[in-house]
Amino acid sequence: MKPAYDVLIAGAGPAGLTAGIYVARARLNALLLEEKTPGGSPTTTDRIDNYPGFPEGVDGVALMEKFRSQAARFGLEMKLFDPVNVVENDAEVKTVRTDEGDLRTRALIIATGHKPAKLGVPGEEDFHGRGVSYCATCDGAFFKDKQVMVVGGGNAAVEEAVFLTRFASKVYLVHRRDRLRASKIVQEKAVANPKIEFIWKSNLAEVLGDSKVEAARVVSVEDGAESTVRVEGVFMYVGNQPNSEMVKGLIELDERGYIVTGPDFATSVPGIFAAGDVRSGSIKQVIVAAAEGAQAAMNAQRYVERAAGTGYE
Repeated sequence: MKPAYDVLIAGAGPAGLTAGIYVARARLNALLLEEKTPGGSPTTTDRIDNYPGFPEGVDGVALMEKFRSQAARFGLEMKLFDPVNVVENDAEVKTVRTDEGDLRTRALIIATGHKPAKLGVPGEEDFHGRGVSYCATCDGAFFKDKQVMVVGGGNAAVEEAVFLTRFASKVYLVHRRDRLRASKIVQEKAVANPKIEFIWKSNLAEVLGDSKVEAARVVSVEDGAESTVRVEGVFMYVGNQPNSEMVKGLIELDERGYIVTGPDFATSVPGIFAAGDVRSGSIKQVIVAAAEGAQAAMNAQRYVERAAGTGYE
């Protein structure tokens, strides 16, 4: 059976939208699938300071809207529904099973990104949406004049701690080490902010409360000493996990579930490519995800043209 599409792209973050721009400009018959609102993880970021061309920084939502509108200008078709999994029917056609039916394509680009990892402490699941959050940009305004806690020491944790000071009366930042992993400029902003108090060499052990978060139990990694901190919100930034479920069991993944690719962004199955934060070894930066999306798209184009007998070796 002939495929309905030349290229399907799963995921409308920086990698997926950039891939969409390239395949649309190449006049391939392409479709971009997105489960949620287009834009990906940058839309949960208040400010992006290191994307070239924006010397004053840029709002994450505004930047991704520019990506989306540029892809739309070239005629890229986008649909919002959930890809469930991928079934490879034969060597030339891939079938993407969605909640609205099956879609057949010659090439597929997986750009589904990643999601926040869960810490797995008692109370985390119970209070998710009732004080436990993984997105300060999304939920920070609910904590005006309240005390909150941020768990983590990387760029995401420290940036979001600084962001939360716009609303919260106090922000406790809990980190298991005695120094932050965030970039120096991000660290400087946090250290200089009088609303942020650091709880070093400690882990979050439990989220406490009745119908909502009321406190957090923190344990020292040095001597096991425990303390209870009165907070009404706990924001988790302890890493990420890939959104690779749709190809699990079909293509090669690394030990953490990220998609393994070669230098051409091709996966272990011919015709399936991966780009951005879902790819093993990718640097989790908007500019890198966009570049990978462009490269994956160009290689997918070559694959489609060779398969159709119209390309050049």
